[in-house]
Amino acid sequence: MVTKVASDRQGIQSIEVGFRLLHVIAANNRPMMLRDIAKGAGMPAAKAHRYMVSFMRIGLVEQDSGSGRYDLGAYALELGLSGLGRLDPVRLAVPFLEELCETVQETVALAVWGTHGATIVRIADAGGPVTVTLRAGTVLPLYNSATGRAFAAFHRSPYLKKFLDKELDEASGASKVAITTLRRQLEKNLTEIREKGISRATGSLTPGINGFSAPVYDHSGQMVAAITSLGPVGEFNVEWDSPVASAMLKASQGLSQRLGFLSQEKQ
Repeated sequence: MVTKVASDRQGIQSIEVGFRLLHVIAANNRPMMLRDIAKGAGMPAAKAHRYMVSFMRIGLVEQDSGSGRYDLGAYALELGLSGLGRLDPVRLAVPFLEELCETVQETVALAVWGTHGATIVRIADAGGPVTVTLRAGTVLPLYNSATGRAFAAFHRSPYLKKFLDKELDEASGASKVAITTLRRQLEKNLTEIREKGISRATGSLTPGINGFSAPVYDHSGQMVAAITSLGPVGEFNVEWDSPVASAMLKASQGLSQRLGFLSQEKQ
């Protein structure tokens, strides 16, 4: 999702032109020769050089004295880190949740990893009966909820295994099924979830309710949240290639990109 920018405001064209050069360097993720930078920005090398001189003076660009290649400078890094520090996944998720809710016509929510586990922090209500099962502050189990399984599959936390072991022990006691059997089944489920990039649950937490949950990553590649959608069995399609699953993956990937995450294809 892209923030709308007013096109009727007068700006400084030379700045906009110059930043095309910075975009080329950033997109290539490596030091570059001037001719390649200029070609990528669609301008003559002589014109690009004048911009690079100014950028070097203020620290946006640096040049290797041996190879002559240009790369982003210390001030560009400072700006980038400052921008990343301002990224709040909960706040930035709101428009993604609202758009997803309108698209799939189901209640959707955002969960983060809290003190007690996977915790719901934002909800976009579709007005259906599922809203009673999702409330801000609700902690969802790792073992049998779509949200919990997403964190179990993709999140890295020193406490996650402890919480999961406790849930498996309780589930084993309640079902009289050996904990080793439950663990093998869970690992099989998590392997499939990692392959698909999204988790699902079919009535295992709340009878009659299906769910999907997709991970959200930050600039470092760490999972920082999960986008979840729930719907009634019979109406909520939990096939891996369903329209709901596709829409959720699109939303989670969009929010991840907004948080600075680059997929493996772009790295």
